[in-house]
Amino acid sequence: MTYDKKDLERRMEGALTSLSTEFSGLRTGRASVNLLDSINVPAYGSTVPLSQVASVSVTDMRMLSVNVWDKTVVGATDRAIRESGLGLNPIMDGQTLRIPIPPLNEERRVELTKIAGKYAEAAKVAVRNIRRDGMDSLKKMEKDGEISEDRLHSLSDEVQKLTDAFVGRVDDALKAKETEIMQV
Repeated sequence: MTYDKKDLERRMEGALTSLSTEFSGLRTGRASVNLLDSINVPAYGSTVPLSQVASVSVTDMRMLSVNVWDKTVVGATDRAIRESGLGLNPIMDGQTLRIPIPPLNEERRVELTKIAGKYAEAAKVAVRNIRRDGMDSLKKMEKDGEISEDRLHSLSDEVQKLTDAFVGRVDDALKAKETEIMQV
């Protein structure tokens, strides 16, 4: 077993990337092409991501346009968006779905900030689990005589500083998302 700081950093970066993906799916009252990323459409005998049956664009601050490529899938796409739990009601216009993004009320904003907080906490747990893996490998290396006790302490401090930096980045991302959600 070896200690690899780059691997720990890469894995912690992955936790942040995952958090950013989760955050992009939270509706903030503004149109964003990422808003529909989590929607799957029943098409061609299976369920496929929306991005495989249509292109999504932002027409203005509160309007999305979904251009469905195959007219036989328009109805299924409309249904998938309506049933997604995002509170969106598409307007069919041929093979294009226009989706007005309704403004958020105060209660929904507070609810979304709580959801964002849960996502951030899950990312922190992931970072801490990666820290634990790193510490475990260091302790095993010390036990096996591969590194000295002093080296164990200095590397442990390094892992802790890395962890603190990533937890700080998660906190910063959460603060930015909460600000974005609460803006009227």
